[in-house]
Amino acid sequence: MIAEDSVLLRIGVVKVLETAGFEVVAEAGDAEGLLRAVEEHRPDIAVVDVRMPPGFTDEGVRAALVIRQQWPDTAVLMLSQYVEERYAAELLATNTSGVGYLLKQRVADVEEFIEALRRVAAGGTALDPQVVAQLLVRRPSDPVGRLTEREREVLALMAEGRSNAGIAAQLVVSESAVAKHINNILAKLDLPRAEGDHRRVLAVLRFLGVSG
Repeated sequence: MIAEDSVLLRIGVVKVLETAGFEVVAEAGDAEGLLRAVEEHRPDIAVVDVRMPPGFTDEGVRAALVIRQQWPDTAVLMLSQYVEERYAAELLATNTSGVGYLLKQRVADVEEFIEALRRVAAGGTALDPQVVAQLLVRRPSDPVGRLTEREREVLALMAEGRSNAGIAAQLVVSESAVAKHINNILAKLDLPRAEGDHRRVLAVLRFLGVSG
């Protein structure tokens, strides 16, 4: 399901997804159309623009919150023109499973966009690196300052929603090295060990002040 008021961008996203093997069951140009289509088709995932008619403010975010509440089996990947941290926080405040928030420029990197979409559709998390970067520098007095440069890199990739294997590939290190860094991070941030990627990401995002 695609919800985007820009016809050209919507057509482009549909073409990218269909080429990658996704079935696009419906399209919408506003939040009301998005909600009607999700209710009718119950898609695996909805790709939603943050700002849509009529007000072009947070209509997409509010619709996404409704989807997460009424149809929790439908994952949501938000697309935004700019980094709007509070919108990411709203989405992540209640549930980090099956949620993503990316800048629209990421669509141009088709491979990265598709990988993020598949991760979110599978129940994972995908946060834009620029959003994560803002979260990491927002509270310099917090224990994030205890981390080494490498541990901060690992933390950023954890917060993006990447698995240990994904982090290892990104940093060109072994998975055992990633696991060691994560244990160090959790210890330094006084966070309990968590089982599973979603709980781990939730713990990190809570520490960063994204969720309450």
